[in-house]
Amino acid sequence: MDMTGKTVLITGASRGIGAEAARVFAAAGANVALLARSGDSLAELATEIGDRAVALPCDVSSWGEMSGAVSACVDRFGGLDVLINNAGVIDPISHLASADPEQWAKAIDINLKGVFYGMRAAVPVMAAAGGGSILTISSGAAHKPTEGWSAYNASKAGVAMLTRCIDGENRADGIRAIGLSPGTVATQMQREIKDSGVNPVSQLDWSVHIPPEWPARCLLWMCGPEADEYLGDEISLRDEGIRRKVGLIT
Repeated sequence: MDMTGKTVLITGASRGIGAEAARVFAAAGANVALLARSGDSLAELATEIGDRAVALPCDVSSWGEMSGAVSACVDRFGGLDVLINNAGVIDPISHLASADPEQWAKAIDINLKGVFYGMRAAVPVMAAAGGGSILTISSGAAHKPTEGWSAYNASKAGVAMLTRCIDGENRADGIRAIGLSPGTVATQMQREIKDSGVNPVSQLDWSVHIPPEWPARCLLWMCGPEADEYLGDEISLRDEGIRRKVGLIT
């Protein structure tokens, strides 16, 4: 997939899936705008990638910061072709009846409101330019309750619906909205899940988790026409057919 001349904005880009996506898209020729709260890590990644990367420290749970980051991206690169809503947190891992209300609300602010803010800032820019792709990291947790994950379950279910809403309202403007459910990925989030000891996911052996490069490569594939049949829907990287299409397995 040749992304030369295209601009991609990635939230949660300081590590995990976001950082790997930055590398994969940059290798495909794209300009990459890197967003996360961790300024130092972003700067290191931007330096690694080179002139086609810009680090934009940003708290996605703030509308002002998110809209400002999109504007800064457009000012730097002249447009925005792909938004990857990747930033997310698993905490608080707690039974609903004993969850800390402020932590629970903060998870919603990041995981759900942060995705809305990204979409809200990006869609007018993309629509005015004739279209673009909005790719959002979803989860199996969007569709099945998991012990101790009420904030994560609720936020990811909301994110899945936002993808459907954008598709219904803006497909005619050239907006391609697709979700990606990657399965369990070997990232810091899985370490936090492991440490919690809550629910069967925490008991999984580390060897079963896929590398973050896999969802990153799938996100690149999702920018192409072969993924158009999934517009407004969600792709599962657990699906062996998808893994073959992406070139992850033979």
